[in-house]
Amino acid sequence: TRSVLVKLALFTVCLGLAPISTYYLSQKYLWDGNSTYAAITSIIAANFVLVTYIISAVRDDSQSQKPAPKAESETKKDR
Repeated sequence: TRSVLVKLALFTVCLGLAPISTYYLSQKYLWDGNSTYAAITSIIAANFVLVTYIISAVRDDSQSQKPAPKAESETKKDR
């Protein structure tokens, strides 16, 4: 459905922007120019986006597979 495609597009943009922006921002403001620590920080940001997407997909899948509530069950006596 449309909501699934919107969610996929949002996470795709986040997966592209989060590691790159995290790298440069942490290199400049957090690690004082140390590119190794900035790279590790960007890897953590990318993994965070991936794990968040996986959790979101599993939750959506489990919600869509819940059986519909059954109507009152018919017994032999009711027939």
